[in-house]
Amino acid sequence: MPDPRTSDTETTAMLGESAAFLDLLEHASRVAAVNKPVLVIGERGTGKELIAARLHYLSPRWEAPLVKLNCATLTEALLETELFGHEAGAFTGASRRHIGRFEQAHGGTLFLDELATVSLRVQEKILRAVEYGQFERVGGSETLSVDVRIVGATNGDLPAAVRAGTFRADLLDRLAFDVLTVPPLRARTGDILQLAEHFAVNISRELGRDLFAGFSESARAALVRYPWPGNVRELKNVVERSVHRTPADEAVDAIVFDPFASAYRPPVEAEPGTVEAVLSEKPIPLPCDLKTELARLEIDLVRRALVEARHNQVEAAPLLGLGYHQLRALLRKHGLVKSRRRPSESAD
Repeated sequence: MPDPRTSDTETTAMLGESAAFLDLLEHASRVAAVNKPVLVIGERGTGKELIAARLHYLSPRWEAPLVKLNCATLTEALLETELFGHEAGAFTGASRRHIGRFEQAHGGTLFLDELATVSLRVQEKILRAVEYGQFERVGGSETLSVDVRIVGATNGDLPAAVRAGTFRADLLDRLAFDVLTVPPLRARTGDILQLAEHFAVNISRELGRDLFAGFSESARAALVRYPWPGNVRELKNVVERSVHRTPADEAVDAIVFDPFASAYRPPVEAEPGTVEAVLSEKPIPLPCDLKTELARLEIDLVRRALVEARHNQVEAAPLLGLGYHQLRALLRKHGLVKSRRRPSESAD
């Protein structure tokens, strides 16, 4: 398997300079050296698998296997045999012994994606393997011992699953030595254009083009403004589609968020939070109060910049193209911060 430290996929995953993203990388680098289970939490498309790869390749286990399994794609029976293996004759069709992922990952790391979907019965077997490093193959009686580090991932709320009785509290305790939360792309607005340029250059090369002509200003604004419910994976698809639909020697002007968009498409009611809902948002109706609408926009942008800069006003100001004192004036204008009275001033 290619080493993610040098592969193009890993390069893409590690692109970014936003405070939220750099904090994640620093956290991952620190915990990578600790031989304990780690949970990676995040929305779909945020790169949880690639963070798991970073944990593995920065750990002392980096020369041993990194084995991956998406738990959501298998039934309970298939998941059990994929994790722990089975003996020949264990069930109909089991003509020979099958080595499971725990054995394959011996000495290395086992990445279990979509962990929240695992049944309670299989969770019990995982707990024993994590706790004692022991298990039996399905249909077997021999107790096997392995040395495996577990990295689990989910986009679900595991503490809530424990409260609901669908996830074992003792297993969560063992797996959550440390928890890495991958920020969604909407919390990394400063990284969007850098990632978009990377994806655009790569797809241009795949299409046999000599160069990528860039994004127009309106296209760049659209990329930053969009909330990216599908995160980095969606950004990659959107950028590649938009470049493909643009002539080779022209800058990308039209960002194709919805590949199904057509004048002949039957009208459907969009569900809240979906791409269709975002794209179908109606413009501000006229007549309107222009000053009120502009103030709302200012407040929204200021709040986004503060979140991006972790509420450090000195760092937030350049994100808006402002000086520090200009940002302070905006904060006072919209009542987002209390004005500081100088010592010489007296209260009324």
